[in-house]
Amino acid sequence: MPFRGFDVGEEQHHALSRALSHSASRRLRRLVTAARLVARCVRGLEPAVVGEILQLGLGTITGMGHREVRFRTPRPDPGVVGLRTADDVFLFAAQVPDIGSARTAIDALAELADRADTDTLLRHRRRCGGSGEWTGVEVSASFLGRRNFNRYDAEDAVGRALARKLGVGYHSRRGDAPPPPGHSAWRLSLDGTHATLMLRIFERPLHRRAYKSRTIPGTLHPPVAAAMARLADIRPGHAVLDPCCGAGTLLLEGRRLHPQARFQGFDLNPDAIGAARANAAGLSDVAIEAADAGDMPVGDASIDRVLCNPPWGTQVAPGGLLGRRPSRWWSELRRVLTPDGSAVLLLPDTGDLTTAIQHRLIPVHVQQLRLSGLQSYIVRLTPRPHQPQPVFPRRRPTADQPVSMSPEAPLRRQSGSRRRR
Repeated sequence: MPFRGFDVGEEQHHALSRALSHSASRRLRRLVTAARLVARCVRGLEPAVVGEILQLGLGTITGMGHREVRFRTPRPDPGVVGLRTADDVFLFAAQVPDIGSARTAIDALAELADRADTDTLLRHRRRCGGSGEWTGVEVSASFLGRRNFNRYDAEDAVGRALARKLGVGYHSRRGDAPPPPGHSAWRLSLDGTHATLMLRIFERPLHRRAYKSRTIPGTLHPPVAAAMARLADIRPGHAVLDPCCGAGTLLLEGRRLHPQARFQGFDLNPDAIGAARANAAGLSDVAIEAADAGDMPVGDASIDRVLCNPPWGTQVAPGGLLGRRPSRWWSELRRVLTPDGSAVLLLPDTGDLTTAIQHRLIPVHVQQLRLSGLQSYIVRLTPRPHQPQPVFPRRRPTADQPVSMSPEAPLRRQSGSRRRR
């Protein structure tokens, strides 16, 4: 091959050719052996998952779809299972065209098992901190659109083919019995274009947190809490408050990300206080107290960050002062925030933002989610400084001069004007 711009002899020419060929081969091997991963998440959190993957340096983003982010890493390591905003993370195994809606096409899904490179998958899973052996198979399926088969039909078609290939047992999800411990969990998705097979890295999903020893109705999904804590931009030394803390999920996700801040939670429900204290056991920098979010026992302008899923009646009804006067939420929130503070809230709709703006709380970020089948919104608000209205000097107008007044002042009769009779 010619090298323009250089005078090289035949020996140097061959040396450069070998070096370039070796470099290209090395890049090709890295591409072939790179792990392809899929992070599954709540609908609407895909951008948060992308941001976390890039911030942690876990790999290169290759695509984003419905409830999933695809990325590639040349050297798999346990860092991928440290994702907090993802529900779970999988190794990409195989993909074929979607089989459509016909029940007679269900057996074609077995091709996914044939295409999966199970030796490479096992090696990548071990490097990511998962099991290094095959002990059994279970499959969980989901699909978009109407089908003439159910999820169990799809799961069994793929699961039995995988079990035959690996020489292990298959556990069907048709019954209520849980799979035996150690079974490898596979994920099958049909999105209308592709049928994709993935292998879970850990035995349990990432959204099941080790600290969650107790829960209560309305407990926030941990990956959503993690996304809210990341959005809050908590700094070392910050005072962080959840006025309706429930089981403490937002506080504990925030502390996991920012252990140098101070965390405090209030609630009126004794069950919630007990659950939060149990989940935060052993953490001296997380304080849980009984208090009313409508009259918080903290000083004015003393809180740097507020993280909260307020009880607006979707799953938990408001109690205390908020139950009688919901607008107290916004006045108390504005009172306790520092001038450069912010609040990150999960709201069922954006209607209350009008009230927030009236209390000089400005929404600077609004992100729509679909949580438990319902639309929700993650909103970040910052306080707007109080700006006093300009004062105009009072003077008696002349007959040909208009009255001077503040733009926001009400129109009033001048005291010196004559009343028409």
